[in-house]
Amino acid sequence: MEGLMLARTLAEVQAVLPARTLGWAFPDETTAALLLEGVGNLVFSYRPPQPALYLSNERLRGEPHNPFQRLLVARVRGDLTRAAQLKLDRVAQFRFAGESGFVDVAPARLLFELTGRNGNLLVLEDAPDDSEVSWEGRIVAAGREITNNRNRFRTVRSGGQYTPPPPYSKLDPRSMTAADAESLQHLPLGKWRERLDGLGLLLGAELVRRAGLPANQPPLSAWPRAWEALQGLVADPSIDVGTLNEGMREASRQEKAAQLRKTLREPLEKRLSLLRNQLADVDRAVEGLETAVQERGEADLLMAYQHGIQPGESSVLLPAFDGSGEVPISLEPQLSAVQNAEKRYARARRREEVYERLAEREPVLRAEFADVQADRAALEEAPLERLESLARTLETGRTDRSPYGAKYTSPGGFEVLVGRNNKENATLTHRVGRSTDHWFHVQGFPGSHVLVRSGGRDLQLPDILFAAQLAAYHSKARQSGNVAVDYTRIKQVWRPKGASAGQVHYAGQKTVYVDPEIPE
Repeated sequence: MEGLMLARTLAEVQAVLPARTLGWAFPDETTAALLLEGVGNLVFSYRPPQPALYLSNERLRGEPHNPFQRLLVARVRGDLTRAAQLKLDRVAQFRFAGESGFVDVAPARLLFELTGRNGNLLVLEDAPDDSEVSWEGRIVAAGREITNNRNRFRTVRSGGQYTPPPPYSKLDPRSMTAADAESLQHLPLGKWRERLDGLGLLLGAELVRRAGLPANQPPLSAWPRAWEALQGLVADPSIDVGTLNEGMREASRQEKAAQLRKTLREPLEKRLSLLRNQLADVDRAVEGLETAVQERGEADLLMAYQHGIQPGESSVLLPAFDGSGEVPISLEPQLSAVQNAEKRYARARRREEVYERLAEREPVLRAEFADVQADRAALEEAPLERLESLARTLETGRTDRSPYGAKYTSPGGFEVLVGRNNKENATLTHRVGRSTDHWFHVQGFPGSHVLVRSGGRDLQLPDILFAAQLAAYHSKARQSGNVAVDYTRIKQVWRPKGASAGQVHYAGQKTVYVDPEIPE
């Protein structure tokens, strides 16, 4: 049910307010009918994906089918004093005055969200100031409880606070002027509904039919015909049978396309996120190169003036080679000047190596990033047929994924699993791995647990280096070069008492040194 249709039904209800209510009837589990004296039944059909609100003279019967409907009978009573709509959105609110009697019934509000698959009927506490329409309040009960498991963006729970749909800016067709309509002349008539409040797929198709203009072309100088058709649609938002059938088919296609876009967008977003992180690594490597230049310059000064530096000093001031003044240099007191210089040379060399390795990949990363962005943009405009083709391609190219971590195959054919978080690390090490499997972890840095499912067989050097590179890459040592990686059998890895998930001690390890990268 679209916004203009809802507005027409509410106008009919508003014309008879305040109205005396004569009780509820429940034809089925998701339909509630309120009998209004002298009017008929106001029917709330809140079954997704096509909720509806309408007046009916049909005699409807039925006892409550569930606790929510029983609560409607007990808590939503008294005269109906107000019916309001949130702009031309598919959200309506009804206020009931309550009743006095042996047990008083407090005033309450009934809020109906006619939002397709997210449609819902809610009972809210009465607003503190009942003279104005408020779209917020505490939820007394909901026809459909929406938890984080079903919708991580918006929950609807009894006892919680109701939050109305987010605000938006569209033209109200009831109050827009001819100048507003003229401003839309360059927009295809089939897309006018994207700029007009209260119009969805069905009314958008009906607007095209009444205007007698092509849906995929801008009306241009024929915009007065579209404007006249729109005014007629505001006065009578009914739909031709042929348009209704076509609109229902188009709505089905649109919903299917939206689901496919969501499925196809997910891997693109993940790839973009990975590429952003890798490009950020490049930027950090550039900053590291600047630090390497400084460290190498300090090391050169230490080597040049080593004989004038006293042992045990924690800092020195040495004259710059270019005569620009003195350069302050911090020292490790337990090391000699030469040893301090050698440490700086080593750090500078590692930073330079990381930069060189990442600089080679930067053009490829930036080109791929641009391609994935273009694919994502094209996805939003792709027709249903193209989306179906892409979905089939994605399904065909999908490889098996381990539920316990990222999955690789070593040169020797062993399955290699990499934990992606603390929970997966603990699962790999303490549940999936067998006692004689091999376990890898970077030395001295937080990182992923890497499990090689060797089944007791010894690993050859290519397999060891393969797993070690994965461990180094998936660790905080990723920016370094020549990273130390320990490996041992699972039976020699244990979790200390009271330690959090992923924390372990190990023994009997051997160590290899590798560069952190994804092996071919």
